Amino acid sequence: MSSLSASEAFLGVPPVEIPAPLSVRVEDLHVTYRASLERRPTVARRLRRLGRGERVVREVHALRGVSFDVLQGQVVGVVGANGAGKSTLMRALAGILPPTQGRIEVHGRVSTLLALGVGFNAKLTGRQNVTLGGLAAGLDREEIARRYAEIADFAELGEDFMDMPMLTYSSGMYARLAFSVAVHMEPDILIVDEALSTGDARFKEKSFARMQELCAQARTIFLVSHGLSTITQLCTEAMWIDKGALVERGDPAKVVSAYRRFLKVGATAVTQEDV
Repeated sequence: MSSLSASEAFLGVPPVEIPAPLSVRVEDLHVTYRASLERRPTVARRLRRLGRGERVVREVHALRGVSFDVLQGQVVGVVGANGAGKSTLMRALAGILPPTQGRIEVHGRVSTLLALGVGFNAKLTGRQNVTLGGLAAGLDREEIARRYAEIADFAELGEDFMDMPMLTYSSGMYARLAFSVAVHMEPDILIVDEALSTGDARFKEKSFARMQELCAQARTIFLVSHGLSTITQLCTEAMWIDKGALVERGDPAKVVSAYRRFLKVGATAVTQEDV
C-alpha cells in the first residue's frame, strides 16, 4: 500500500510501502511432553520394592527454540516428516498446548481445523456440532444461526444427515463438515493441519477454491500439508520443521525443493501429492 501524495508523485518521490500489521509472533518456543512409563520390575526389584511398579518419566522435546513473525495476509505452508513437530506447533498457536518455554503472540480471531473431527462430539448431530464449533470460535448463537445455511450447503450432507448424530458419519462426511465450519467462521487466522487431503476429488477442488478465496481476503493462514504442490500453489512462504526445530523458511518452491532433497525424493506426481 502506498502513502504517496499528489505533490510527491509530481516530484518523482518513490512510494513508501506500509507494512502489514503483525498477525502472529513466536519467540523461542519450546514444548516438552512428559510421559510416565511403567517399568515392569525384575524379581530383585520386586523384592526390594515389595512388588510396586517402577515409574520412569521420559521427556519428549516436540519443539526446540522456534521463532518467527507472520504478517497479516500471509499464507504460510508448514512441511516436515511425521513427528517433526508440525501439529504441536499448530496446537500451540491455537492455544491448545501451553509453551514450556517462550512466548506466542496472536492478534485476531483464530479458527482451527487441526485434525479430522477434533472439537466435534460424535454423539451430537451435525447441526449441534455447527453450533458447538461456532461457540468455540467466539460467535454468539445469532451469528451461528445466520451462517448455518451457508455451512450446511458447503458441506453438502443434506438436512437428514445434519440432524443425525455424527457417529453415523463416514470419515469423508466428518471432513466435509469440519472444513465447512472452520472456513465459515470468518477468522482472522485460519490454521489447517493436514485437512485438505480428505474427501473426494470434487470436494478437494471445492476446498482448494475456498482456501484461495480466504487468501484473497488477506486472511492469515497456516497450512500443514504433505501435498507439496498445494504448498507451492497456495502459500506465500513456507517453513520446514524437523525434530522440533525450524530448519528453513522462505519462498515455498525453494523450501519444498530443499525438503525434497532432504528426503531424497524427486518432484514426481506422487511426491508432490503426498510426501
